[in-house]
Amino acid sequence: MIRSIEWKGNSIKIINQKLLPTKLVYVNIKTTKELASAISDLTIRGAPAIGVAAAFGVALEANLSKEKSFKRFRLKMEKAISLLSNTRPTAFNLFWALKRMREIIESNKNKEVHHIKRLLIEEALKIHKEDEKICKKIGENGSRLIPQKANIMTHCNAGSLATSYWGTALGVIYTSVKKGKKIRVFATETRPLLQGARLTTWELLLNGVDVTLITDNEAGFIMKKEDIDCVVVGADRIATNGDVANKIGTYSLAILAKEHRIPFYVAAPTSTFDPSIKRGEEIPIEQRSRDEIVKIGTTRIAPDDVNVRNYAFDVTPARYISAIVTEKGILKTPFKKKISSILGRR
Repeated sequence: MIRSIEWKGNSIKIINQKLLPTKLVYVNIKTTKELASAISDLTIRGAPAIGVAAAFGVALEANLSKEKSFKRFRLKMEKAISLLSNTRPTAFNLFWALKRMREIIESNKNKEVHHIKRLLIEEALKIHKEDEKICKKIGENGSRLIPQKANIMTHCNAGSLATSYWGTALGVIYTSVKKGKKIRVFATETRPLLQGARLTTWELLLNGVDVTLITDNEAGFIMKKEDIDCVVVGADRIATNGDVANKIGTYSLAILAKEHRIPFYVAAPTSTFDPSIKRGEEIPIEQRSRDEIVKIGTTRIAPDDVNVRNYAFDVTPARYISAIVTEKGILKTPFKKKISSILGRR
């Protein structure tokens, strides 16, 4: 099982996911500016992994700081937090982790700066370890929904590469396989950046899981022809009514699953639930560079002057979702009261 991110004292070690599957290259991030760039350009991606990275980024900035006064130290930390918060607007784990780091600073403002630095590093490491444990629990809970023999469709990448370890949607698959269930996975390619083709298939093959790659526009036909038993995806932000923002194309898969009467499951930690968002329409949706659409790698596939829409995420309404699998348990429709209960206990 691969680890996408680790804390290495004076640097953050991450896998350069842009180079997969042809090259497995680790990068040592030594400044917050480098980390912000790595998050923005998808060198590291996946909502839980981004949250861990953000926490490590604040810890790194603190570790490098020479400031002695709390006022100047806090100002430096706020600049780092602001820089990181402007990288990916949709993934809520990013903001959740930054909030936790800010709370460490504010709740210890009467202590010496060197003590606060140590507490920030400890909190970042805690977030990293928590994510690993949470993903294992999500996998355990979600595996209860998977038949003994199952054809599962997944979209984008919600595995160990998208988390600190194990994964969310793929964590459900890994746990099911570990329990001896006969699992066959159908992974969508996930245009435009092909996270399904490049990352999910690589990761599943690495772990000995039977996986078949399909084009995005094959999904409906495959659901019918291959007797898909369920769809399992991750999430980047979940509203309090159960609407889910995830990689673009998830909404279409959910509609197709509904038409074919296939259960549609979302696997995500409670840190992905945004208590300030009531419904999916309120979730900010990131738009990315036109080059991601008009090119594949460095090869142009469309005219220079064509208009482009490149939404990185879409929103799947709660009515299309059969269950949301969290570390706290499996939530089934209607979601609103159950989500409120979970957020109240967090």
